[in-house]
Amino acid sequence: KPSDGDRCIVGQSGPPSLTTSYVNGTSSTPLLPLTMSQCLDATVQRWPDREALVLQQDGIRKTFAQFQRDVDQVAAGLLALGLEKGDRLGIWGPNIYEWILFQFATAKAGIIMVSLNPAYQLNEVEFTLQKVTCKAVLCPTSFKTQNYCEMLREICPEISTAAGGLIQSSRLPDLRMVIVTDSRQPGMLHIDDVLQAGESRHVKELQELQSKLTAGDPINIQFTSGTTGKPKGATLSHLNIVNNAYFVGLRMGFDKRPEVRVCLSVPMYHCFGSVLGGLCMAVHGVTLVFPSPGFDGRRSLEAIQNEKYGTPHLFNISPSGRRSVMAGSPCPPAIMRKIKTVMKFEEMTIGYGTTENSPVTFLGFPNDNEELKVNTVGCIMPHTEAKVVDPATGETVPLGASGELLIRGPCVMLGYWDEPQKTRDVISQDLWYSTGDTASLNDLGYCRIEGRMKDMIIRGGENIYPAEIEEFLYKHPKVQEVQVVGVKDERLGEQVCACIRLKDGQTSSTEEIRAFCKGQISHFKIPQYVMFVDSYPLTVSGKIKKNELKEAMEKKLGL
Repeated sequence: KPSDGDRCIVGQSGPPSLTTSYVNGTSSTPLLPLTMSQCLDATVQRWPDREALVLQQDGIRKTFAQFQRDVDQVAAGLLALGLEKGDRLGIWGPNIYEWILFQFATAKAGIIMVSLNPAYQLNEVEFTLQKVTCKAVLCPTSFKTQNYCEMLREICPEISTAAGGLIQSSRLPDLRMVIVTDSRQPGMLHIDDVLQAGESRHVKELQELQSKLTAGDPINIQFTSGTTGKPKGATLSHLNIVNNAYFVGLRMGFDKRPEVRVCLSVPMYHCFGSVLGGLCMAVHGVTLVFPSPGFDGRRSLEAIQNEKYGTPHLFNISPSGRRSVMAGSPCPPAIMRKIKTVMKFEEMTIGYGTTENSPVTFLGFPNDNEELKVNTVGCIMPHTEAKVVDPATGETVPLGASGELLIRGPCVMLGYWDEPQKTRDVISQDLWYSTGDTASLNDLGYCRIEGRMKDMIIRGGENIYPAEIEEFLYKHPKVQEVQVVGVKDERLGEQVCACIRLKDGQTSSTEEIRAFCKGQISHFKIPQYVMFVDSYPLTVSGKIKKNELKEAMEKKLGL
């Protein structure tokens, strides 16, 4: 087990064995009180000629020393263009070199980076830019069906006539500049303008600024995907994300290998990509391999094959996982086993977290047994506390019982940007963050996620967790995907409705699915309704909108 100095225990000593649903990731390894730039500086000092980045599709390779030169040049350029410490710069686009370059350049200049989902449409991008009053946006001209420059011009027609690339817009009054990575556009700046803007006085200003930056400063705003209501801007500090990357890397054993190459298949705009990818690179000196700008399974496999260079492992970080990290949304045990047997990912590690927790709070060890890997999301992270409480009373539930998962520690965000009430709604006075997830802990302190609190179905007084039924239905040979929701029922309050996407060429019936459940799961968990669907309503980050699915099913069933 990697010696990150952490144990899943309650209290201070003894072997891991809990008596109540509270766990404390005690650790003999201290937190890093460093900014992102200090981490990159230390890594550059240690391994200047090691590859930091490989962008397979674009043919870009950068050593740590080369990457730092680019970072310093862009950071000085941003100061020269009038951006200041504390200003917000939005990054809107897929996984390209400029994304990670500006991630570290903004951090060096004390500018708060705002991660914008590359799939955002007009209303969404306008809302997020307004919400955090972005002063600048970085984007490519277009990607797939998204024409970024055109959309920004639609929101701000003034861009076309902006002199010297400085914008004055009525709908986005704070926006001053749009920086385009790959073409010259009227009224917008090109990335070369940023690279050439910095003079020696700006380089000096950048150096002097470093002593004014602290680990507690906000440095990244990540918008939650908003399955309910408008997205909220989770504001994270250097301390939040640097330490999350540090302890995740230790648990994965990055420090035990002479060199680690990580294939990053997840988007950088997501906390998973920017922290477990970008920050792990800077903190642990790992080489980050980007197989493609957007997810492409074939290119990921090619990257794993081509970039090994004789090193023992190329780690694969992906939302659905030879050593890999998997997180992002619940993965059914049946799929987990398949990934292990078919794809031969022997040392697969399952993680759990939320954007508001920077993101990882539970993570397995690479050598955990299959039972723990398949049925839990791992063990508490160092310097982090977790407890499972009864949502009605707030009291900690007995070990093994289900309730709401709460998290406390240096991973908890500073708050939602400009949303003090919404921040108070989720972070208590004694600093516990309410995840809104239903969970339980076992006696080793490993956590099992059972679904969202708001997704819980109450049928005739019985609490039913959809994830449990979904996991069971995944075992049916005809089922490709399944989502379970509660639909209204006059007599029992709610009934269980299974929304099933069948494998290609398969047909089934309500009777067949219900017969499959009989005698295998409790009678009250057997779906009353089985609906066969072709797709599910999704948020822009690909999460299923269960509230919309529920409404659609109630309408179809005439309830």
